[in-house]
Amino acid sequence: MTKSLFGLLLALAFLLNSNHGFGKQQTEITVEDTTHANLTLSVEKPFITIKNRACTLQIQMEGDSRQIFAGKTIMIRNGEYTDSVKINDSGAAQYTFLPKEKTEIHTSSGQHIVIKPIPLWMSVLPPLIAILIALLFKEVFTALFLGIFSGTLIISIYSGGSIFNILIHSLQLIIDTYILQSLYDTGHLSIIVFSMLIGAMVNLITRNGGMKGVVHYLSRFASSPRSGQFITWLLGVSIFFDDYANTLVVGNTMRPLADKLKISREKLSYLVDSTAAPVASIAFVTTWIGAELSYIQDGITTLGLNETPYHVFLHSLKYSFYPVLTLIFIVLLIWRNKDFGPMFQAEKKARLKGNDTTEDEERSFSNKLNDLDPGPETKTKAYNALIPVLVVVVGTIIGLIATGLSAHPWDGSIGFARNLSGVIGASDSYRALLWSSLAGVLIAVLLTVGGRILSIKKTVDSLINGFRTMLTAIVILVMAWSIALITKHMHTADFISQIIIEINLAPAWVPTITFILAALVAFSTGTSWGTMAILYPLILPASWLITQQAGMDHEQAVAIFHNVVSTVLAGSVLGDHCSPISDTTILSSLASSCNHIQHVRTQLPYALTVGGVSIVCGIIPASFGIPTGILFIFALIILFLIIELFGKKHSYH
Repeated sequence: MTKSLFGLLLALAFLLNSNHGFGKQQTEITVEDTTHANLTLSVEKPFITIKNRACTLQIQMEGDSRQIFAGKTIMIRNGEYTDSVKINDSGAAQYTFLPKEKTEIHTSSGQHIVIKPIPLWMSVLPPLIAILIALLFKEVFTALFLGIFSGTLIISIYSGGSIFNILIHSLQLIIDTYILQSLYDTGHLSIIVFSMLIGAMVNLITRNGGMKGVVHYLSRFASSPRSGQFITWLLGVSIFFDDYANTLVVGNTMRPLADKLKISREKLSYLVDSTAAPVASIAFVTTWIGAELSYIQDGITTLGLNETPYHVFLHSLKYSFYPVLTLIFIVLLIWRNKDFGPMFQAEKKARLKGNDTTEDEERSFSNKLNDLDPGPETKTKAYNALIPVLVVVVGTIIGLIATGLSAHPWDGSIGFARNLSGVIGASDSYRALLWSSLAGVLIAVLLTVGGRILSIKKTVDSLINGFRTMLTAIVILVMAWSIALITKHMHTADFISQIIIEINLAPAWVPTITFILAALVAFSTGTSWGTMAILYPLILPASWLITQQAGMDHEQAVAIFHNVVSTVLAGSVLGDHCSPISDTTILSSLASSCNHIQHVRTQLPYALTVGGVSIVCGIIPASFGIPTGILFIFALIILFLIIELFGKKHSYH
C-alpha cells in the first residue's frame, strides 16, 4: 500500500519552481472517491512533459495502486488553480493544460522551460467565432471547425515559428491533440456509443412498424398540435432521471406523431431540450444530483459551514427560478396556443406545409429515419416500439441503482429519500445508459425476428443504417467537445469569472451576477456540468466572504448562499440552452431531426425571455428578502402577459 501511494506521488508530481500560477512550492493532490472520502497528499518533485506549449501529465499506475485508484478523480490544486482528472479502469489518465501566467517548469527529462502566457482576453475568441459564424451562416460544421482552428492558431502563434509552420502546426493540433483528446474521454465515448445504439433501435422499431403503432396509440390522446405538444412535455417531465436519455427517447418517440400533427421540428426540439436539463437539474433522484452534491460539499468544507450538502440543495430549490419557470412557460405556450419570434414562423410553416424537410434544405438535419416507414404489408403493433423504449427507461433506472449501490451502500438510518438520492448520485450514469440501450436493441431484434416481421438480414441492415444516421450528430459532438477543450486550455471561464468577480458588489447582487456569469460560461463552453465544476469552487467561498465582510447576520448570509447555489445551476442550464456548441442542444436537434441552427434560433428568444424574467422577477427581489412563493406567482403572471402581448395565435389547429 505504501509503495503504491509513493508510486502515485511520483506519477502526479509536477508544476513547481515558479513564482506564478502553477509554480508554487507544493502541489496539493486530493483523491476523491464516489463516497466523497478525501485523501490529501503533498507533492514536492516535478514530473511533466511539454509539447507545443501544452503541459501534459501522463499517469499510469501499476500493481496495487491500479486497483486502489481506478475510477477515482484526482483533484489538482496549486495556488489559485484547481482542476481534476479521472483515472480510468486500467489505471491510466492524461491531463493537458496551457499555463495562464508566465510559468517556469522543470520537466521530467531535466529541461528548464519558460512558457509565455497567451493573453486571457484571446481565450474568448474560439467560442465567439464558432457561435457567431453558426448563427450568421446557419452552418454548424464550418462554424465549429473555424472555432477550433482559431484556437489552435492562437496557440501556434504564441509557440513561435514561420507563418507556414504556424499554419501547419495549427492544423496538426486540431486532429492529433483536440479531436483525439476529446475522444479519449470515456464519458464522451459512452455518449457516442449510447447515441448509436439508440439510433439503431429507433431505426429498427420504425422499420418493424412499432413507431407507427405508437403514433396510432398516442393519437387517441393527441389529436391536435396542442395536445401533441402537451403529451411531449408530459413525457419529458416523466423521464426526469437523466437529460441524455430524456432527449433521445422523447425526441425519437414523438417525432413521427409531431409530423402527423404538423408540429414543427423546431417546436419539438424546443420541447425536448427545455424539459430535459431543467427537470434533471432540480429533481431529487437524477444523474445530476451526485455532481451537484459533491460541488456543494466542497464549498461547505472550505467555509466550515455546519450544513449537509443535501440540506443546502433542498433549500436552494426555492430559488430555482429558471428551471421551474421554463417548464411552466412551455405549458402556458401550449395552453394559449401561441408562439412568437422565429418559432411562430416555423410553426406556421409546419401547419401549412407539414414537416417535408426535402423541400427546405435549411431545416433538414441529414437524419433519414423518417424515410424508413414500414411497407403496407407490415402490421403496426405499438408494443414492438413501446417494449424496447420501456426497457431503455427502466433499464437505465435499474443500472443507476445497481452502480450506485456498489459505491454508496444503503444506510437505513438516514431515510428512504436521502438514501435513494445518494445512491443515484453515486451511480455511473454512462454505464447504466450503455447497458439499457444495448438491452433495448436486443429486445427490438427479438421482437422483430421472433415476430417474423423482418428477416435477420434486413434486421441487421436496419441496425447498421441506424448507426449511419448518427454520424452527423457524432461529428458535431466531437467538434463541440474539441472547442470546449480549447476553451478549458485557454482558461476562457477564468477570464470571464475574473471580470465579474473583480467588480465590487453588494451581497444582494451576488446571486444575479452569478446567474449571468454561469450563463456566459455555459454559453461559451457548451457545458452546464463543466460550468458548475468551474464556478462552484470559485463562487461559493467568494459569496460567503462577501456577506461576512458586509456584516450580514447568519440567517441573511445563509439565504444569499442558498440563492447562489441555485443560480450557478440555473445559469448553467440557461447558457446550455442558448449555446449552439452544447451537447444536449445538439442531441435535441438530432433526436427531433431538426436543423441544429434552426433549433438554436427558435429556442433562443424563449430561453432569454424566461431568463430575463427569472432575473427581474425572481433572483433580484429574492436577494432582498422577498418570499420566493410570491415571486414565482408574480413571474408566472409576467410570462403570461408576455405571451398574450407578443404571442400570435395559430389559426390552424
